[in-house]
Amino acid sequence: MAKTLPLLLVTLLFLSLFSNFPPSVSVTVETQALLDFKNQLRDPFNALGPWKESESPCNFFGVVCDDTGNVIEISVVEKNISGEISPSILVLKSLTVLELSGNRMFGVIPDLSALKSLKKLHLTSNQFTGPFPSWVGNLTGLTFLSIGKNYFDEGEIPASLGNLKNLTYLFLANCHLRGEMPDSIFDMESLETLDLSTNNISGEFPKAIGRLKKLTKIELFINKLTGEIPLELGSLSLLTDFDVSNNQMYGKLPEEVGGLQFLKVFQLYNNNFSGQIPSGFEIMRHLEGFSIYQNSFSGEFPANFGRFSPLNSFDISENQFSGPFPKYLCTGRRLLYLLALKNNFSGELPDTYAECKSVERLRISNNRMSGSFPDGVWALPLAKIIDFKDNEFTGRISPDIGFSAKLNQLFLENNRFVGKLPSELGSLKNLQALYLSNNDFSSEIPSEFGALKQLSSLHLEENSLTGSIPPELGDCDRLVELNLASNSLTGKIPQTIAQMNSLNSLNLSRNNLTGLIPRSLEKLKLSSIDLSDNKLSGKVPSELFRMGGENPFLGNKELCIDLNSNARTNDTIKVCVGEHGQRRAYKHRLVLFSILASVLVVVLAGLMLVSYKNFKHGETDMKTDVEGTKAVDRKWKLVSFHQFEIDVDKLCNLEEDNLIGCGSTGKVYRLDLKKNGGTVAVKQLWKGDKVKVMVSEMEILGKIRHRNILKLYACLLNGGSSVLVLEYMANGNLFQALRRKIKGGQPELDWYHRYKIALGAAKGIAYLHHDCLSPIIHRDIKSSNILLDEDYEPKIADFGVAKIAEKSLGVSDNSCLAGTHGYIAPELAYTAKVTAKSDVYSFGVVLLELVTGRNPIEDEYGEGKEIVYWVSTRLNDRKNVIKVLDSEVMSESVEDNMIKVLKIAILCTAKLPTLRPSMREVVKMLVDADPSLSDHQTTVIQKTEKVFLV
Repeated sequence: MAKTLPLLLVTLLFLSLFSNFPPSVSVTVETQALLDFKNQLRDPFNALGPWKESESPCNFFGVVCDDTGNVIEISVVEKNISGEISPSILVLKSLTVLELSGNRMFGVIPDLSALKSLKKLHLTSNQFTGPFPSWVGNLTGLTFLSIGKNYFDEGEIPASLGNLKNLTYLFLANCHLRGEMPDSIFDMESLETLDLSTNNISGEFPKAIGRLKKLTKIELFINKLTGEIPLELGSLSLLTDFDVSNNQMYGKLPEEVGGLQFLKVFQLYNNNFSGQIPSGFEIMRHLEGFSIYQNSFSGEFPANFGRFSPLNSFDISENQFSGPFPKYLCTGRRLLYLLALKNNFSGELPDTYAECKSVERLRISNNRMSGSFPDGVWALPLAKIIDFKDNEFTGRISPDIGFSAKLNQLFLENNRFVGKLPSELGSLKNLQALYLSNNDFSSEIPSEFGALKQLSSLHLEENSLTGSIPPELGDCDRLVELNLASNSLTGKIPQTIAQMNSLNSLNLSRNNLTGLIPRSLEKLKLSSIDLSDNKLSGKVPSELFRMGGENPFLGNKELCIDLNSNARTNDTIKVCVGEHGQRRAYKHRLVLFSILASVLVVVLAGLMLVSYKNFKHGETDMKTDVEGTKAVDRKWKLVSFHQFEIDVDKLCNLEEDNLIGCGSTGKVYRLDLKKNGGTVAVKQLWKGDKVKVMVSEMEILGKIRHRNILKLYACLLNGGSSVLVLEYMANGNLFQALRRKIKGGQPELDWYHRYKIALGAAKGIAYLHHDCLSPIIHRDIKSSNILLDEDYEPKIADFGVAKIAEKSLGVSDNSCLAGTHGYIAPELAYTAKVTAKSDVYSFGVVLLELVTGRNPIEDEYGEGKEIVYWVSTRLNDRKNVIKVLDSEVMSESVEDNMIKVLKIAILCTAKLPTLRPSMREVVKMLVDADPSLSDHQTTVIQKTEKVFLV
């Protein structure tokens, strides 16, 4: 016993010492698991740099341990890491939180159901693929599940989700889910947030929703739900957010919905709902957002709506509401958006809106409202859009309009406004669109309008304006549309109009203008001009006549044309003085020629009769495919969109020596026109089903008038064959120009040329998206579809796959994938819904080409990688950013400007479409990045997402 006591004491001492340290084996296993996880990832910003074998995992960035040293949380959010999730993390048995959202993770999510302690799984906004992970139903301890916005295979919602009795948050938006919601979902009794938006979920809206008594948010927008909103919804007394917009639902709103007194957001726009709004909405005290546009609601709108609510956003447009306009919407003084266009409201606008100083967008156009406004309605300091068009409003524009300092767009057309235009309109430095047409404004156009440096559209037509056109308008150098038609304007056309380098459309018709047409207008390269019905005199500039024909100049008795202009005329406009004698001699020669021709006709008739049979036999041989040999087909149908004169025979007998291009849709030839000395491009489309040119679509494209969109002069059709006659571009396309060299091996396009091309192309695409009557999505924006004229002015071309978008510029369904590899937006890998933001992404790739001088796809980027990925891995510091810039054009003087355009490109190529700017915003940002401006003149680009440039 005495001998064993010391041994026992030593043993106890050893055990006591050992118990003070965590088992080294456990630490090693978890460390190795995290390192294995890291080794399968790309980490361009070195966010996981502290993850080292020598460190405790508890010191790793984004890792949290419990008191015993076990890893319980991994949270690495929006760090641009990419790669697959390693199954090694399955050894982290104590893990409660796995959060990797907002990265570029891809591949199939491994089965994590062995992590029984997991409470939060957050993998949203990545690039995961494969089947929807139905195994999540085995993680019964989950309280938070967010795996939306990934690229899973199309499939149904697994019924096993009903096992998650503790789940409070479910986010499965944009997961390619289809079919009806399984009934088991409504067994998730703890659920507070249900978000299944942006999927293809179908079936009637479930009545069983009433079983989820703890629900506060229901997000089911952009699906295929049908049926009515059940009265059971009214039993969810805690509900704050409800959104079933963009579905196929119908019927009346049950009165019970009006009893949801905690509602903050209520949205069901773009459905087929009808009837009246429940009266309970009048007494809601928490309502902030109410959006029900594009339905069929009717009747009078609840009079006290908004009286007790902190309304922020209100949109009831495109319904059938009638009666007086609600007067209390802005009582809470928080209203930013008031949209009620396209209804049947009548009466005056309530005086209460004179105090609505918070509003940013005020749109009540297309109603039946009347009366004048108190001055305060014109003085809204935060308003960006005021839209009262298509009503019966009267009165004057108050000089107080000058207090609306942030106003961007003012629409008052088609009303009964009177009086003079206040000079204070000229103080609105942010104004881009001013539409005052079809009213009864009088007096002169204020010279102060020349200070509107941001103005792109000025429409004053069909009023009673007098006096001369102020020459100060020439200072509006961003003006695209100028329409002063149908007024009583006098005096000369100011020479300063030629200073408007962006001007695309000019209409001064039906006035009393006198004097000469300024020849300097020729340099504007207008797409549309109308100077008809004035008192103009002198010679019509030949380029203007060639562009527009005679119609834009009719009704001016003293105008004349140059006989040598080679322009076609029906003698409606006389030949200029000094050429009448020449014209009479020409007529005498014409009579003599007619006599000789008559004799020849008799002789030729006999010869033609003899050769008739041979001719018929030869005619068959001459009809050939437009892909192959030359042919003349007498059955061609010509559809012309511009003043255009050409022989069909010439279009069908093109010489291979004039071939200037050949692509997937056909061959392109250069053709010199002898009649007017011009040159056109002729595109012969391959025959067959691959490309079908529809007359209706070509007519839409043929009517587009913009200096940065390629003109379509005419279309010739014959069965399955098609020929397009297009504007000729002397400098080819941008893809070619970026790779051409000039003397000394210098690139043909320096940075100033590249910037000019970027801005012009952006304006062209913005016109398609925002300014066409029916917005157009191009769907194949790329550098080879941006053509360059002799002055390197860019023109958007090749509308072979263009689609007319829905009126909201939303989506365009198409079963086939459009676009070119390297330019295709990532969302098109999993959806056939093409949006304007798809064009924005493609244009962003073009910007990257301009900035880097690189191709969209190169071996250096890695297998399956593109320029967007390559650039994104080089943005961690300014030194690497500068290496991205094309060294052949980069210099100290343009370095900052190139980086600004790079930032814009990164915004345009954001992974999520919602984070990309509109093309109108892109144009504005590019204007701000003008390299010709000094640093103190440029402004900071406003961004919608983080850009890692320093």
